[in-house]
Amino acid sequence: MPQVRWKMQSGSGIEHLVLQSQPDGYSVESVLTGENSDRPYAIQYSLRCDKSWRTRFLSIQVIGGATLVIHGDGEGHWTDEQLDEIPDIEGCVDVDIVATPFTNTLPIRRLTWHKGMQQRIAVAWVSIPDLQAVRADQIYTCIEPGSRFRYESADSGFTAELEVDSDGLVIDYPELFERLR
Repeated sequence: MPQVRWKMQSGSGIEHLVLQSQPDGYSVESVLTGENSDRPYAIQYSLRCDKSWRTRFLSIQVIGGATLVIHGDGEGHWTDEQLDEIPDIEGCVDVDIVATPFTNTLPIRRLTWHKGMQQRIAVAWVSIPDLQAVRADQIYTCIEPGSRFRYESADSGFTAELEVDSDGLVIDYPELFERLR
């Protein structure tokens, strides 16, 4: 499985991500830097998915700041590091970390697609740098199976057309991210 780099199209942010296939699913290790309101940050995250691309674990740390660790059962139930339930993200199968295009891969790989098909999902949306996880509704539309998807935030109305490779990894996320390798 690949090593990937993306750069943020505004500012100086960059991400280096390693995606590996495991006997029970997939693992991701990533480091990224960026800016939020002109304040620089660096984060490291680890994410684990089962073979169906359902998020089972996320650990994300802002270097010199907050840490968030959540566990998912693949059915939309989440617990924190102390195994206490997290009702704010109940029903979310995927996570969406605001500072990376990688998390768009999760629903693209997890769901079945046909040209023109639209699917509405709930995600655990993680903000940077405060690491708050909240429920967000999103809509994905398959423009061309395996290569083009439209992403829409049902909450804000933001829309982007994503170009992806055969692994479902973003190649181009207009105005936000561009893949370097």
